[in-house]
Amino acid sequence: MSNKDIFWIAGENSGDLHASMVIKELNKRGLKMNHFGIGGERMQLEGFTALFPFKRFSVMGFWEVLQDLKFFFHVERQIRQRFLSFKPDLVVLVDYPGFNLRIARMAYDMDIPVLYFICPQFWAWRRGRVNDLRENTNMVATILPFESELLDIHRVNSRYVGHPIAEEIEIQVDRNTFADTFGLDLDKEWLGFMPGSRENEIKKMLPPMCGAIEKFSKDDFEFLISKAHTISYERFKSLIPDRLRGKVKIIDGYVYEMMKYSKFLVITSGTATLETAYIGTPHAIVYKTSRISYLIAKNLVKIRRIGLPNIILEQDLLPELIQENVNSEKIYQTVSHYLDHPKEYEHLANELKKVRELLSEKTTSVEVSNLIVKMLNEK
Repeated sequence: MSNKDIFWIAGENSGDLHASMVIKELNKRGLKMNHFGIGGERMQLEGFTALFPFKRFSVMGFWEVLQDLKFFFHVERQIRQRFLSFKPDLVVLVDYPGFNLRIARMAYDMDIPVLYFICPQFWAWRRGRVNDLRENTNMVATILPFESELLDIHRVNSRYVGHPIAEEIEIQVDRNTFADTFGLDLDKEWLGFMPGSRENEIKKMLPPMCGAIEKFSKDDFEFLISKAHTISYERFKSLIPDRLRGKVKIIDGYVYEMMKYSKFLVITSGTATLETAYIGTPHAIVYKTSRISYLIAKNLVKIRRIGLPNIILEQDLLPELIQENVNSEKIYQTVSHYLDHPKEYEHLANELKKVRELLSEKTTSVEVSNLIVKMLNEK
């Protein structure tokens, strides 16, 4: 199993984290493999070699991707040339379906085994992608309990590997230490706001969040805004209005502590909503993109819920604010409603316990590593 070459594509921060856990597990087993391709800092810390600038892949929305098509076509050509001159033993594609499904077809046509880790959400939109998975992958590792059952119906080889957040979430400090670190008042309740990890996303989500914060009394709450490591502190700080500089605390790192110790959070739709649900803290899910991207998505998406916790639980549990409803007044009213109605708040908290039960069944990095070893042995 030594000196096997594995080509990875993880185009987003969450994919970088998930893939890094798998590479770490393979390294722990003493398997000296060559890991290279597209990935971020976390993967590189585990010995991964990045061939392209990771930041260029972090774009969101139809219109935004269209503006960067030239770059993606260039990368695709470069990958094709690399595969033609030097075939890896395995290609592992992590989420990122718009690009990764094209690479899956390319690799499979070249007789390179393909493992798709975190499959496209074909059950939500672009149902035809399930055909791409059947025709261009050897195995799909699913992270949501119901996905493998759906893939079985379409004759796609798959295995449920558990959700990576079950092993990635780690609370490092207690509430007192967290408060000391960021100068928080322990006697106040804390409200958390998470605008996302991409700069274009942050620019859309941060203003209405800041507008909502202005409506609350500083005497009653501490206001925490999470800064992703993908944006510099100075740049992030510049996006917060001067009038709020003394009212909010920027939380750089310790994201899981912020999720756990906040009374209520407002979170941009994505993995962070599922992480917060797993931790068990009530929150509202918000999502806003460009008008063009939203109009396209509205005609393509086949489900009425956008929040992963709501989808997994199959109920309209957590409040969802979408597009024009993402404004300061709506956010303020939503948060205030649950703070003013303790029974509804407790119902949210109790129902969220089911998310942890559903996602803790397996250890993802172990399961995916087992699949990788199995596929390399069968090659």
